Amino acid sequence: MLKPISAGRDEAVARSAEWIPSVRWALAGLSLSMLLSSLGTSIANVGLPTLAQTFTASFQEVQWIVLAYLLGITTLIVSVGRLGDILGRRRLLLAGIFLFTVASVLCGVAPTLWLLIAARAAQGLGAAVMMALTMAFIGETVPKEKTGRAMGLLGTMSAIGTALGPSLGGALISGLSWRAIFLVNAPLGIVTFLLTHRYLPVDRRVPKSDRAGFDNVGTLLLALTLAAYALAMTMGRGSFGSLNIALLLAAAFGVGLFVRAEARAASPLIRLAMFRDPVLSASLATSTLVSTVMMATLVVGPFYLSRTLGLDEALVGLVLSVGPLVTALTGVPAGRIADRFGAQRMTIVGLIGIAAGSFILSMMSATPSISGYLGPIVVITVGYATFQTANNTAVMADIRPDQRGVTSGMLNLSRNLGLVTGTSVMGAVFALASATTDVTTAPSEAVATGMRFTFAVAAILIVVALAIALRSRALSRRTQGD
Repeated sequence: MLKPISAGRDEAVARSAEWIPSVRWALAGLSLSMLLSSLGTSIANVGLPTLAQTFTASFQEVQWIVLAYLLGITTLIVSVGRLGDILGRRRLLLAGIFLFTVASVLCGVAPTLWLLIAARAAQGLGAAVMMALTMAFIGETVPKEKTGRAMGLLGTMSAIGTALGPSLGGALISGLSWRAIFLVNAPLGIVTFLLTHRYLPVDRRVPKSDRAGFDNVGTLLLALTLAAYALAMTMGRGSFGSLNIALLLAAAFGVGLFVRAEARAASPLIRLAMFRDPVLSASLATSTLVSTVMMATLVVGPFYLSRTLGLDEALVGLVLSVGPLVTALTGVPAGRIADRFGAQRMTIVGLIGIAAGSFILSMMSATPSISGYLGPIVVITVGYATFQTANNTAVMADIRPDQRGVTSGMLNLSRNLGLVTGTSVMGAVFALASATTDVTTAPSEAVATGMRFTFAVAAILIVVALAIALRSRALSRRTQGD
């Protein structure tokens, strides 16, 4: 086992030119933790039709199987990151992996739909711990000069989990039953628990009198605010009614209450002064914008491929898997490049790639083809992998040890909020541009027009993100110059 790290980093590891075996095994445990949490997001979607039939439920009811998991992650990921900073990250990560594994088994044996939904919420809480603390541990397990490639590895595992979910879920349901899509997490969870228990650095013992307090009021306000926002963006299957507006107003009111509570708290959940750091503020803003845009590929892609290109379901699934596959293959090389050329510089390069791909899609010719669609998608996903790895590295490489958990949680939250927002906003833009109330029956030309307009909006959003990143870099250089 690695020795306790007093300064947040093992000096012997920092001096090492290559990762020693214990560090490699620690990274293997962290990688599996990231794989499981992303797999839990993607694998359940493919089973919704089967689950609706099994439990004789409507789509609105079974979609809570996905929403419960999403809400568990979104509402608590910052809070569990902060809790790890206070109580010890290793201890809490092990608890999160244990909870995720047990909840997966409970999902697999659930006799009723509502017990399945409750187990999925618990699984989401475990995933929130795993997502928040996995990134936070990078600073304690690898040398600073190799932070980028470690972040790239985590990005690769997240992409593999996302890409593997639909195909693995479909195979398990057809070969076994819907219960297998949850029970498959159990053996993987046990292996992850054993690796992290054996190889992660132990938590430093801090006297209770020296521990910072946990912000219960801030945690509750943030959870309720994020829950209201997530529900406002996801309920209604594309229609934005009075309930959605009420939830959105409640979320806005919650933000005001949360800021006021944090300004008065003795030990706040999020120190508002953190947002004065131009690198952190820009990273959170650009991460949200990029994730919003990336959701457009999942919202628009299936309709464009099926309605405009006329592909069957199998081919649509195959084409859609190209994006996550490219991200998985690009993650580690992107990390190495970020380590060599600088994280902030590569963040900008990644944004330029996403903007270029989005612009090309917005100018798609009137005679569409699979290769004409896939080329820009590959450019976008390579840009995304480069951005995501470099952006996370820029923030986590120099963060204070006692703030790693909450900062990692905030980075993951910005990504989740972007995905949630993108589902609603980019879907609405696509429907509006297609000039139809039902995209599933829209003419192929209308879908193609909607796709071009949606990615024109996406390109504009990435240009905004690029402006934020460039301004942040200029401010950072000016601060270092002073």
